[in-house]
Amino acid sequence: MFLVLWEFDVKPGSKGRFELVYGPSGDWARLFRSDPAYQRTLLLRDAARDHTYLTCDFWNSRAAYESFRRRNRDAYLAIDKECEELTLAEREIGAFEKIAGHQ
Repeated sequence: MFLVLWEFDVKPGSKGRFELVYGPSGDWARLFRSDPAYQRTLLLRDAARDHTYLTCDFWNSRAAYESFRRRNRDAYLAIDKECEELTLAEREIGAFEKIAGHQ
C-alpha cells in the first residue's frame, strides 16, 4: 500500500466546492479511478482549523502511482490548474509506504 498526503488551506467561501472536487467522488478521484492500482481517497478536515484539509490517496504501490502520474500528466495538470482558485496554499506532506508485515 502507498499513500500520498496533501494539505490544503481553502479560501473563504470555497469549502463546499473544494469538498466536492477533492472528495472521494470528486474530480480527482474520478481521474484516479481510471487506473486499476488506485484504491481510494479520503478527505479530512482539521477539527481545530476549519479551513484546513488533508487528502489521502491510496494506491497499490509507489511505482503504480508514479506510472499513473506520467501517463496522465496533462489531465492531472488541467485539474490542478482549475482548482487553484479554491485554495490559499497547498503542500505535499509526503508519500508513505506500508511496512511489510504490519497491518
